[in-house]
Amino acid sequence: MSSLAGQPTRPPMAWNAWGDPAAAKPLSPGIRSLLSQALGIDAEPTAEPTLEEVRVRPSALSPSDREGLAAIVGAENVLVEDRDRLLRAGGKSTLDLLRRRDFGVQDGPDAVLVPGDDDEVAAVLRFCADHSIAVVPFGGGTSVVGGLDPLRGDFKAVVSVDLRRFDELHTLDDVSWEAELGAGLTGPEAEQLLNERGFSLGHFPQSFCFATIGGFAATRSSGQDSSGYGRFDDMVHGLRAVTPAGVFDAGRAPASAAGPDLRQLLLGSEGTFGVITKVRVRVHPVPETTRYEAWSFPDFATGAAALRAVAQTGAGPTVIRLSDEAETGVNLATADSIGETQITGGCLAITAFEGTEAHVVSRHAETRDLLSGNGGTSLGEGPARAWEHGRFNAPYLRDGLLSAGALCETLETATSWSNVPTLKAAVTDALTRSLADSGTPALVMCHISHVYPTGASLYFTVVAAQRGNPIEQWRAAKTAASEAMVRVGATITHHHAVGADHRPWMRDEVGDLGVAVLRAVKSTLDPTGIMNPGKLIP
Repeated sequence: MSSLAGQPTRPPMAWNAWGDPAAAKPLSPGIRSLLSQALGIDAEPTAEPTLEEVRVRPSALSPSDREGLAAIVGAENVLVEDRDRLLRAGGKSTLDLLRRRDFGVQDGPDAVLVPGDDDEVAAVLRFCADHSIAVVPFGGGTSVVGGLDPLRGDFKAVVSVDLRRFDELHTLDDVSWEAELGAGLTGPEAEQLLNERGFSLGHFPQSFCFATIGGFAATRSSGQDSSGYGRFDDMVHGLRAVTPAGVFDAGRAPASAAGPDLRQLLLGSEGTFGVITKVRVRVHPVPETTRYEAWSFPDFATGAAALRAVAQTGAGPTVIRLSDEAETGVNLATADSIGETQITGGCLAITAFEGTEAHVVSRHAETRDLLSGNGGTSLGEGPARAWEHGRFNAPYLRDGLLSAGALCETLETATSWSNVPTLKAAVTDALTRSLADSGTPALVMCHISHVYPTGASLYFTVVAAQRGNPIEQWRAAKTAASEAMVRVGATITHHHAVGADHRPWMRDEVGDLGVAVLRAVKSTLDPTGIMNPGKLIP
């Protein structure tokens, strides 16, 4: 396992915004005009506390507990300064960022621990179980569902266990196309290590630049290339978690009939059972070539039917996504041109194809025939290349919108193809009504970005004016949307995970017996309940 000593450390994300502060951009004139005309937002940016001005709740970790933990991981790897604690104080949801703008006392873990190997993690968990200290595993800090909230529950203190030192490519089997990766590697770090050996993982969620391999596994992440390479849980062939009850290794062959697949207990477990430290994944050679093509459809229903035809035929694009009329229209309102072709309305779809030249050509041709035969008009490759160029940058826009007095957040779900129109209408109506009740119109946009033969995910982006207490304003809107999802039979989350925010609907999702099963696993692997309390399990 690598050491922090003598190595450049990875800078954490901004404490009160998304990503690298150097990458933040001011709102464009087009966006400001849209905010003014559509939502009546003309406010100047509000004052926000600087890192130096922030007051953090005093650490509840006793000197003796601090010494005990330092004896395990080294004193230099027990961080108790306010700045270190604040940087692990939560994720990057709109609620998280609104809380960061409060001039009052900020919450944070009582210490940040940076262990260097499995033995140290195991010793930390034993110590915390014996001394009534809750543990929150921490990867890239990108959760948008309250998955990193430093909740103490009934424990006397809570610590963040940062996995950044678990940053190695342990093995690469270039015959079997499998790699074993440290859980603390970020997406770009993993890709770089694999690319140097001629391989790629191909997992590119919007959080890619900062999220980690362990986080991808713990949240059942789904990347923008999921149509070609699958969700992250599809890629996982094995993984290791250090739990309070011991080390749990799951998965040993490409497929097995040896009882239930125990990998599934760890995939999506969100740190509530243990700390994922190593993941064995399917990889593929770096693609020889990539082709792009964008499409326009007259309306969302036509576009969705075309995407269904592609998914059910198995034509095999690496990326396929469809924006509705509102999302396509906002793109038009905030840019003079998208790619090489001016889009005049309708719904924008993006496709991309990776692989060998022959495979790309055949898949592209079949997909092209299906899309054109189902009402699509080709726009060439320009809009698709433009989307790829900026596909990780959308969260930076949210920071500027929040500062300007707008409320901006995303939420996602999934359902069967036959239920897509009902789900889209129900969630859009719930968000619009709730935000109207708070005194603001709402701009609700939607896209399909993950498709399956039987259904698809819907990803909503919501922009409204902040009114009253914006935290309570968004909680009410999110509750209305979540209840609409449950009411029409959709899942509460497709890839953002459960965390604290979706936990109230987990019983609806899995039923009373499902909750009992989760609790039974929890009591077996984490008998004292120290692992990430208040998340996932009702």
